[in-house]
Amino acid sequence: MDDVAPAVEPARPRSDWIEVVATVLLSLAALATAWSSYQATRWNGEQVKAASRANASRTDAAREAALASNQTQIDVATFIQWVDATAHDDQALQQFYEQRFRPEFRPAFDAWLATKPLTNPDAPTSPFVMPEYQLAATADAQRLDAQTQVLAASVPRNVQRSSNYVLGVVLFAVSLFFAGMSAKVHGRRARECLLGVGVIVFLGAVSWIASLPVSLSV
Repeated sequence: MDDVAPAVEPARPRSDWIEVVATVLLSLAALATAWSSYQATRWNGEQVKAASRANASRTDAAREAALASNQTQIDVATFIQWVDATAHDDQALQQFYEQRFRPEFRPAFDAWLATKPLTNPDAPTSPFVMPEYQLAATADAQRLDAQTQVLAASVPRNVQRSSNYVLGVVLFAVSLFFAGMSAKVHGRRARECLLGVGVIVFLGAVSWIASLPVSLSV
């Protein structure tokens, strides 16, 4: 009985690997596009939140600055009345105003009085130039101003990050285009060139996107 020769599988077209790579590239580029779109939206939201927090911080700083200004005016007015009572040698009136000094003004006044301003020509001109004159509202306003600057600086940074991810979407769309075209044109050389361009654009975009910050907070 004659031996039966084994069946010989037909040779697979050499272009099959192009279709496999193109399919993989299309899948990966689609995922990368979705991820970049999500991150662009996230960073746009981060920009809006930072702007909102900066505006709130700026409003709080203005309120604290106004409070500090009002407190300083009260201190100045009370001190002027004390000076007038002192000039008239009215000790009862002096004591009356001293008892009404605000707690934040008292340390500066006592330190200034210790320099003997009535007899010492080198004494500070008023309690308001003394280092002891510190208002909590002023410190809060300065802190909030600094916080506002930090938040305001993050707004354009987050806008840029969102724009970077949008550009990533565009680059992945380009790689999708070349991957899709590689399956449409005829000629192995042309298909390889189109697919190669798509792979290069995709890998470059992935390398760049991987270096960008990620926003995952809710």
